Order: sequence, then structure tokens, then C-alpha cells
Amino acid sequence: MGRYLLRRLVNYLVLVVVAASLTYFLAGLSLNPRLKFEGRNPPLSQASIARTLDDYNMNPDTPVVVRFGHWADGVVHGDLGRTIEGDDVSADFGRRVGVSARLLLLATLVGSVLGVAVGAFGAIRQYKLFDRFSTLASFFVLAMPVFVIAVALKITATAINDGSQTLKVLGEYDPQYAGQWGFDALVNRAQHMLLPALTLIILQVALYSRYQRSTMLDVLGSDFLRTARAKGLRRRKALVKHGLRTAILPVVPLLVYNIVLLFTGATFTEKTFGWHGMGELLVDSITKQDVNSVATVGLFTAVLVLIAGLLSDVLYAALDPRVRIR
Repeated sequence: MGRYLLRRLVNYLVLVVVAASLTYFLAGLSLNPRLKFEGRNPPLSQASIARTLDDYNMNPDTPVVVRFGHWADGVVHGDLGRTIEGDDVSADFGRRVGVSARLLLLATLVGSVLGVAVGAFGAIRQYKLFDRFSTLASFFVLAMPVFVIAVALKITATAINDGSQTLKVLGEYDPQYAGQWGFDALVNRAQHMLLPALTLIILQVALYSRYQRSTMLDVLGSDFLRTARAKGLRRRKALVKHGLRTAILPVVPLLVYNIVLLFTGATFTEKTFGWHGMGELLVDSITKQDVNSVATVGLFTAVLVLIAGLLSDVLYAALDPRVRIR
């Protein structure tokens, strides 16, 4: 088991380096940070623009290989460079990760657990009312873009509020609670989190329930489940202990990768509800021609893939004893 995980870790580390490097080269070759400074009033001199871009390690006139070398050396020493506005990338990046984590952690966990439960129960109750309703609702949700669901929730919340502020539809918190974490501030943050979290939960329940229903149906007619029942095991215990444990195996990689990679930011959800997280950072960085910030998001995503891969391997080994023998 230890050797198996070690081999996987080495493979993932190589992929992280390759993915982060390719992201930087793609950003460095396709983005033009000079556009951020040109066309200002009063205009800046070309020499001034060049000095600023050199300071930020974003001058397109410098070979991209040289710029990549400076960036990679900084990453090794914990320095992610500076944004196109001259701010520290690490500071802005850390704040954005915290924002996305607060929004996504609870939503992804609740959504994945409910999705697995709905899919498994739908398979057990195949073609009954619950199964038909959950199937119809899931396809209806999956057929809609995420921003449509988000906007629909905003409109519904506004109608329910009817002039009050019970359901918050924009932002992470009210301005008077900035930097506060007391009881009132936590309640206010929870009010702001409700709608974007509900958007993500709805999507994930719809997605995971379809996969889990399919795999559970394959297991229900299996010989080992009939054998467990023949030995006197109660139906509910046999379904949970043997059926669901086996049926969830093919879904584990999907669950883990989707949960972890959501931390790169739910772009449309964050934009719709005014959450300044990782999804907004990526969009804004590309718009501003900010090479260092785009490269940092790429590096972060690659690291998340590494973490998701290891978690998937560990969970798979915990659920399937055959993997531990390798």
C-alpha cells in the first residue's frame, strides 16, 4: 500500500510541474500586460512601462523562458510575484482561497452526500414515485446553465424578501461586519452564503445522483448481495454494508476530483452572487492580462489535482481491499 501511494505521489508531482509550467508558458505567450498601461491619460512613456513590466517580471520583450525561470525560482522560495497592479500575488491569492473555501467546503460536502443518498435510494426504489421524480428533477437541473439556476434563486429570494433583507442576494457580508467574526457577523455571513451554497448543492445532487443510481442498479442484482441476504443479513444492512460500499467505488474518483477542484472557484456562482473568490480571480486576471496571477491559479489547480488524486487512491484502497495488496 505504501509503495503504491508513493509511486502515485511521484507521478502526480511530475504532472504538477508539467501542468504549472505549461500554464505559465501559455499565459506568458498569449497575454500582453503592456495593454494594461497603454492608452492612459496622461500617457505613460514606453521606458516607464518597460521598467514597470520588468519589475513585475511581465515584460513581453523579455523571452518567456527567462521570465519563467524567474517565476519558478520565486515559487520555489515562496514568492508568487506581483499582480499587474503591483500588489503581492500571495496576499490576494490567500484571501481568495479563503473566500472560495468558505463558500464551497460545506456546499460540496452536503451536495455530494445528498447526491449519493438520492441516487442509491432511487435505485432501490426503481421506477417508483421517488425514483421518477428525482430522475426528472436531475435532468431538469443538469439541462440548465449554472447561472440560470443562480439568477432564478436570486429572483425567488428577492420576491420572498418583499423589501426585507432576510435572504441576502449579493456579497459575502454586509459592510458593517467587515473583519468581524462575532455571532451577529457569523449569522450575516451565513445569510449571504445560503443562496450560492444552495446553487452548488442543487447542481451536485443532480450530478452525483445520476452516477450513483446507475452503479447501484448494477450492484442490486449481483450474486454477492443475494448471498449476503441468503445468510440471514437484513436487507437494509446488506444494501448499506455490501451494496452501497461496492456501488460507490466507481463514483469515488468523480466525487473527490469534483469536490477538490471546486476550490479553484465556482466562477459563474461567484460572479452572480458577488463573491470575490478564485473563480473571479481567474476571470479578472485574464481580463487584466495578469500573467503571474493566471500562472498562480494554474499552479494551484495542479496542486489540487495532486491532492484529489491521492485522496481518491486512499479512499479507493479503504473501500476495496484488493488495492491494498499491490
